[in-house]
Amino acid sequence: MAKGLRGRETLSVRPFRFAAVMATACLLLTLTACQDDGADRADDGRATIVAPGRPGETSRTLTPEQAARAKPDDSPNAADHAYVRRMIEPHRQALTMTALAPERAAAEPVKRLAERITAAQKPEIGAMQKWLDRHPAPPAGSGTAAPGHGHDQGHDHDHGSMPGMATAQQLDELTAARGADFDRLFLKLMTTHHEGALTMAGEALAGGNNVAVEEMANEVVATQSAEIHRMRTMG
Repeated sequence: MAKGLRGRETLSVRPFRFAAVMATACLLLTLTACQDDGADRADDGRATIVAPGRPGETSRTLTPEQAARAKPDDSPNAADHAYVRRMIEPHRQALTMTALAPERAAAEPVKRLAERITAAQKPEIGAMQKWLDRHPAPPAGSGTAAPGHGHDQGHDHDHGSMPGMATAQQLDELTAARGADFDRLFLKLMTTHHEGALTMAGEALAGGNNVAVEEMANEVVATQSAEIHRMRTMG
């Protein structure tokens, strides 16, 4: 699923993960109903949970403890850590690029696009940083680091390892450009930038395990796919 994302508009959540999440939601809804009306309780007065069976199977009655153990394990893995840690740097570079637009862009649609990108990616950086605070990366040498993603837990300084990143020379050219020249270069660099983000999101969706990371990656896919389409029509 990580391959061939360039130009695609959507990316689906893995079916097995979706089924597990929906099953958990059903359990939680059933628990809430039991707690509210008191209609389904064990002999000792504790609430019980009716877990719907698969097609052709009967339902099961679980205690809250059993239901909690039945929840899917979404512990972050190396792919989750690599995605969140590495995606922060491209987002920061995107903000550097959009900050140039108000004084340099000629077309109002380009300025409005830059504002939308800023409004989307600035809070995403905050969400990723909070996720990293809650889920510290495994220590170096533990054997759980993602292959090829370096050993620095805070930053990945090798921009060449992250698809779509603009080079220092390209950023200098964008800073020096004005008017229509700025608009053309901005749309070109930002389209490539977004396409790289889709590739990274696809890798996380294919190899990750954490539901929160999956939601972040799906949000990047949805938002940036739409922006790529918009930039192509503008260019």
